[in-house]
Amino acid sequence: MTHQPFDDFNVVPNRQVPAQEHGRSTHVDFVGILFIVWGALTALVGLSTLALGVGAASLASSMNSSGGHVAAGLTAAAFLTLAVIAMIWGVGHVLIGFPLRRRRPGARLLALMAGSIDLLLLPYGTALGCYTLWVLLSEQGKAIFGVRYS
Repeated sequence: MTHQPFDDFNVVPNRQVPAQEHGRSTHVDFVGILFIVWGALTALVGLSTLALGVGAASLASSMNSSGGHVAAGLTAAAFLTLAVIAMIWGVGHVLIGFPLRRRRPGARLLALMAGSIDLLLLPYGTALGCYTLWVLLSEQGKAIFGVRYS
């Protein structure tokens, strides 16, 4: 048996989805797709912010006056920090989305945590967070991932 990507997220073996869970199963697939798309777009925004940060850093290094040099340096630091955060957040969503579509229980927990934080990112993150919580915290959503507690 070969090692598949994201096997580390597998806590219980994959199982077939019963017919009564199929409706919610498509919601889980859609949440996984949304996580992948949201993550890719967030990483893309991070890359563009990184370009802005590099531009601000080059301005800071080329300025001779002390006032402009400090302002450009602070701008570069802010852009570079936000770029790194956005790229990490985006890649994290992509890495959660794939195992979520494969019904990995560990991915469900990570998606719940990321979706809860997404609630703060208006407006699209809020919509994604609400939808994620609605799908994954429902009784059918728990059953799809083999969660036995309530």
